[in-house]
Amino acid sequence: MPVDMCALADFIRRHPRLMVLSGAGCSTESGIPDYRDHDGQWKRPAPMTYQVFMREPGARQRYWARSMIGWPRMAASRPGPAHVALAQLEAAGHVPLLVTQNVDGLHDAAGSRRVLDLHGRLDTVRCLACAATLPRHDLQQRLQAANGGWLRAHLPRDIATAPDGDAYLEGLDFSGFQVPACPACGHGVLKPDVVFFGESVPRVRVDAAMAALRAADALLVAGSSLMVYSGFRFARAAAEWSKPIAAVNLGRTRADEWLALKIQAPVGAALTALVAAIG
Repeated sequence: MPVDMCALADFIRRHPRLMVLSGAGCSTESGIPDYRDHDGQWKRPAPMTYQVFMREPGARQRYWARSMIGWPRMAASRPGPAHVALAQLEAAGHVPLLVTQNVDGLHDAAGSRRVLDLHGRLDTVRCLACAATLPRHDLQQRLQAANGGWLRAHLPRDIATAPDGDAYLEGLDFSGFQVPACPACGHGVLKPDVVFFGESVPRVRVDAAMAALRAADALLVAGSSLMVYSGFRFARAAAEWSKPIAAVNLGRTRADEWLALKIQAPVGAALTALVAAIG
């Protein structure tokens, strides 16, 4: 077994109860693109912000048009080796809580049961007026039914998949795209039940994760650069509380100076080897 895998296995033996913080690196192996390169820099256009989504009806048309095209790929995604390995670590008693920054639900699909979806879930849509929710699958059917003509007139042949159920549709006219209103109240703005950039993570989720971190022996970062503050805060808290931090991530993380151990390897392969090593 490689030396770094031995070191990771030893880290788990010495710190058997982990809070795990997972990021996009876990889901790239399931075909879901990520936002950042190995240096933690944007490698794609910045995503929609909460402020723009709320302020501009045209931005909502653009968002839902792109989502309508990108959602089927997200919905068809299946857990990768990192998701499976983390579920196995939980089953072995090593993961009292898995905090994920991802919104794809793949940790649940892999069998993890103690999952905190820090940024929400993309498979649910919420009305911002009446707070009613509906499955994203149901909204997909309504979007497609309302926009058959727009699809025939505007949909390009080659479509590049983007992160989080998005698709790159550049230079199109979205003004004719129809965004359905809330089916419950008839007028509310529908938004995916996820935390957009520029939006705050609900306090109750942050508090639950911090409580789990305080009770854990150590923090394991799996596939995250920690460039976004919502995840970075947990590494900072672990450092302040003298909790050891191990990270499995390709490239730089924002918390490199605090890491007790860093494994620069594909997260799925590394965690699969870890599970095999600790039995």
